[in-house]
Parts: sequence; structure tokens; C-alpha cells
Amino acid sequence: MNILISNDDGISAPGILAAKQAVEDLANVTVVAPDKNNSSVGRRLTLFKHLKINSCKLKDESLAYSVSGSPADSVVVGADYVMEEKPDLVIAGVNQGVNISCDITSSGTVCAALEAVSLGIPAIAVSLFVDPKTAYKQDENGEWYVDYDFTLTKKVLHDLVLKIKNEGFPQGVDLFNLNVPSNYESEDVKITHLANKMLDKKVIDNTDEEKSEIFNYHLDENQESDGLIMIVSDLVKEYPKGSDGYALLVEKRPSLTPLNANMTYQELNDW
Repeated sequence: MNILISNDDGISAPGILAAKQAVEDLANVTVVAPDKNNSSVGRRLTLFKHLKINSCKLKDESLAYSVSGSPADSVVVGADYVMEEKPDLVIAGVNQGVNISCDITSSGTVCAALEAVSLGIPAIAVSLFVDPKTAYKQDENGEWYVDYDFTLTKKVLHDLVLKIKNEGFPQGVDLFNLNVPSNYESEDVKITHLANKMLDKKVIDNTDEEKSEIFNYHLDENQESDGLIMIVSDLVKEYPKGSDGYALLVEKRPSLTPLNANMTYQELNDW
């Protein structure tokens, strides 16, 4: 079995090594990812423009490739240029964040998986939801850092790929969207459907007192903020039972959502 791994957090992100470690005993693994963070770029493609590809090393000293493009670009480059044969499976992740609901079409991680499907390759998008209440820790010098514990994510991803290797994908499923909580209360995977949305969005400017800290954080020193706006978001707090958001955030267990890339609605009858 040959697996291509990519992500949207960039080649240096710890999640891509975690994905490789999860499945390297099951397959030949090739890693091709963007050279920098490409979160929330959706399925952006760089067509008829030059891209830079470089070989590099992951933290385990294994060979990988960085691409000066998007997650979807990296999948195309990996499958059509780096690998000698088309991969049997593409894994996008492990994303350091959450990718749930119908909002997944903005996700670079999920759209890397969708790009794989367009190439005729089944795919898995996998994300680790990091709970800020438990994941942010201080070192001995008092500096804050994020503790990315990929232990359960790697186990679930390994078991999923092993099942796919032995049995194939279910009929009609093009890709799986897997989300695993860092503060899990159950290791049991729940098969889910997409919630309606993940984020409540709003636009702010320099008159917004409630979110002034985040608005001003991105300003350069002495930079004028008049005429500038920012789209901000908050995670939705309520989700219907059976949805990916409910499993992940309410039941605090891994959510596995089977998806089909064909978004056609089939039954209009006599509309």
C-alpha cells in the first residue's frame, strides 16, 4: 500500500509527523506538504504558475517534500510528480484544530482530501481538536506552549487505515473526515453526519471594544487602523445529536464522518 500524506499547517507542523508515524507500519509513506501554513484556504489551486519544490527532513530525519503552494497543490504534486505511481490513499493532517460541519469546504485539510478524490484517490482528512482549557501549558521558565497529544489520534487513524487496507472504503464513500478531541472522555469512534455550521462569524473594525485585543494584535507599530476591518469567528456551542460537532465537543469522543464528493441533491421531484 502506498500512502501520500499532506496537510494545511505546513511541512514543519508536528501533526504531519504524527500522521506518518500512525501508518508507516502499514504502507510506504510519502510526505508532500505546503512550505508554510495554509489554513482556511479551501481548495485553492495554483494553475499555470511556477511552484518551488524542495526536499527536506522531518524531525525523525525521514525524507519529505515542501511545495510553495496550497494543500491541494501539494496533493497534485505528490500524486502526479513526486510518487512513481498514484497512491492508494491520501491522508490530510493531522490538522491542529477542528474541521466539522458544512464549514469544512473552507478547510485546507479537508479540501486536500477532496482534491485527492478528484484524482481518483480515496482520502482521509484528520484533525486534532485541542481544548484550550487543557492543552495550553507553561514550561519551567513560565513560557506558554501548546501540548499536542496525538496519542489517541494516531491510534484511531492507524485502526481506520488498517480497516481500509483490509476491506476497502464503504460503497459510495469517497473520503472520511476524522476529528479527535484532545480531552476525550471516550475512545470509541462515533459515525456522524455534518452539523450545519461550526463558526459564528462577524466583521469588526477599530470601534469594537469587545474584540479590540485581537483586532490590534495584527497591527504593525504605529499602523493606522481606520478603514481596516477583520472577519472574526467563535465556535458554535450547540450541535444536534448524531452530528460531528456533538460527538466531538459534547460527548468528547472521536467523530468519523463518511463523505461523498458529489454534492448533487438527487430528489427534486416536480419542483
